[in-house]
Amino acid sequence: MIRINQIKLPIHHEQAQLEQKIQKTLKIRPEQLKTYQIVKKSIDARKKPELFYVYSVDVTVESEERILKKVNDKNIMLINPKKYTFPSKKVSFVSKRPIIVGAGPAGLFCAYALTLQGYAPIILERGKKVEERTADVENFWKTGILDTASNVQFGEGGAGTFSDGKLNTLVKDPAGRNRFVLETFVKFGAPEHILYENKPHIGTDILAQVIKNLRHFLLEQGAEFRFSSCVTDLLISDGKITGVTINDGETLTADCLVLAIGHSARDTFSMLLDRNLQMESKSFAVGFRVEHPQSEINLTQYGERYEGELPAAPYKLTANLANKRGVYSFCMCPGGYVVNASSEKGRLAVNGMSYAARDGKNANSAIIVSVTPEDFKKLCSSQPANALLGVRFQEVLEERAYALGKGRIPQQLFGDYCNNTASVQYGAYESAARGETVLCNLRGLLPEELEEAFIEGMKHFSHAIPNYDRKDAILSGIESRTSSPVRINRGETFEANIRGIYPCGEGAGYAGGIMSAAMDGLKVAEAIAAQHP
Repeated sequence: MIRINQIKLPIHHEQAQLEQKIQKTLKIRPEQLKTYQIVKKSIDARKKPELFYVYSVDVTVESEERILKKVNDKNIMLINPKKYTFPSKKVSFVSKRPIIVGAGPAGLFCAYALTLQGYAPIILERGKKVEERTADVENFWKTGILDTASNVQFGEGGAGTFSDGKLNTLVKDPAGRNRFVLETFVKFGAPEHILYENKPHIGTDILAQVIKNLRHFLLEQGAEFRFSSCVTDLLISDGKITGVTINDGETLTADCLVLAIGHSARDTFSMLLDRNLQMESKSFAVGFRVEHPQSEINLTQYGERYEGELPAAPYKLTANLANKRGVYSFCMCPGGYVVNASSEKGRLAVNGMSYAARDGKNANSAIIVSVTPEDFKKLCSSQPANALLGVRFQEVLEERAYALGKGRIPQQLFGDYCNNTASVQYGAYESAARGETVLCNLRGLLPEELEEAFIEGMKHFSHAIPNYDRKDAILSGIESRTSSPVRINRGETFEANIRGIYPCGEGAGYAGGIMSAAMDGLKVAEAIAAQHP
């Protein structure tokens, strides 16, 4: 198979033009082109006002090596695409079914891989199935009544369900797991264009349906789901897992336990620490959601010529400051909404979300500042200096945010934030939010050093996106759940220090987003199959 990179075509083009470009590039006749498949599609906006679509395509033709010698182009190469295969034989029987704790992307894809091999895992999820969870979340945004077990953080699908459904990752993937995950999403209802888009997404609305379809398949194949089932204790004997306690009552025996608990399972982190599971505090980042009119982001990214013709434009921003702090955009949501993502009484966190259409009036992104265990010690000096100090750091910030907004999302305009003055009204545009909001003064939520870094980062970003630091840019706080504050240690066999326990996904500190979490779930499934044949 031949791969051709960097095929450029105008924004307005037909499929026939792509085929003609392939033929011209390879110097072949139309009848010599057997098949082709788009493997990547992106927009090149570097030479505005002229924009292009850029393709990578895989092509099958006769006499591929002869054609390659004839064209002699660095953007044309012979490839052998790697197709993911589960590296084990199917099993017909296991004495104790694997237990997977958490039905986010890591847990679900671990369950999917194991189910395909005949292991019939049991999936324990503290929250509800995605249909019921969606109703609970929408009720929370409307009434402010929080269900601490069924919310933006907890429930089938994990925290990523109420985001943008982003399916891109920077994880290197020689085994083909990335493609396998995308193909699985398509199999269960996602649109096929996610297979080749440069930054694929499906939106929270489509993602919820995909998750539901995946669950139905797993149930048909022998897996078992138990919702509203929080693991509250571990049963350990001779340094090995023997079972779990659910909801402080029921006990299940197990010799294989996958911990795909997500980044917000703070009570579970505490229980695991008490049971001497080895873990450590890790760096992450905190900051604010920042909203701008999507039309202005589109104008900046695309120019005027194609107004209204292209998808809502994304952006990615980074800055390394002189004080060694990193400031960067995270989970950017084109045409999206700022959402109240709280999961605990008396604490408030925000996130961003887009639907598949990305047709909201505002763009929003977390603009976050890196923090380290040294920051945790400064803010939480009276707390035990253990692996959960980063958790406590998050809790302090969220308690401040809750108090400031009295349970509503606290907001402020950037100009007022710089001047340390409470905002009293929006500027040229209003917030697009899910959950009640209130204007106030966000200064004091973050430690002073982080506030200064945030302001410097915002001003730096205006060099990349003009007027990014506009005075009426809307800030919402606090964005504190960017990644897990802990890492549960695991060895070469993917096991923790307690044998039979497999830390997995973002909550365990080995992923960052839907795709990398799903891929880690596959890795853990492979490790289980190797040790529990």
